[in-house]
Amino acid sequence: MPRALVVDDDPHIRELVALYLKDEGFDIVEKTNGADALAYAENHAVDLAVIDIMMPQMDGWELCSKLREFGDMPIIMITAKGETQDRIHGFKLGTDDYLVKPFDPVELVLRVKALLKRYRISVSNIITLGHLSLDRSRYLVVYEDGQTKTIPMKEFELLYKLGNYAGQLFTRETLIEQIWGLDYEGDERTVDVHIKRLRERFPEAESGFRIVTIRGLGYRLEVTAQ
Repeated sequence: MPRALVVDDDPHIRELVALYLKDEGFDIVEKTNGADALAYAENHAVDLAVIDIMMPQMDGWELCSKLREFGDMPIIMITAKGETQDRIHGFKLGTDDYLVKPFDPVELVLRVKALLKRYRISVSNIITLGHLSLDRSRYLVVYEDGQTKTIPMKEFELLYKLGNYAGQLFTRETLIEQIWGLDYEGDERTVDVHIKRLRERFPEAESGFRIVTIRGLGYRLEVTAQ
């Protein structure tokens, strides 16, 4: 399931946001300040960030800017600051949306859903790619005829990441960080090896998708089946 990082020093706000996002299928990670949130995001895949502005150790402005360095992910700021200049500043730093406290949790959910649609992020554990589906709850590849296949976990996670953001470019560095973690001691060629194995396991003619190499940049998955 997609993971939401909820960052706020107010436990009541975190509890409220977590309650509603869990109902939408999110795995919730709560942090009380920007520094802890950044440390988590550096070593774990995050699909959505909901962050406050006024926090100890690192405020939401700085956290938003640093999260953007990891690549594209939906970011929503929830704050007591409602002035126009604050909103403009937030958008310049890379936030996708902005809610002012007190806010309606239902409105938050609607805004999250709109961002997920824009980013093409599925809240289901199952995504469909061409002629097969990936079931993350069981780590199974399921074909249209009902047959299943099990592949190594890192290959599955890599394919699921690329497939969940079909059409989006991922650098090797980003894939290493999000799949293997920043403490991984290998090099970026690990990604190339896993991509080669995935291409061998899932030829385009049979799977209905292909993994494209963007020379000097990275990879993206393209669904080709109609």
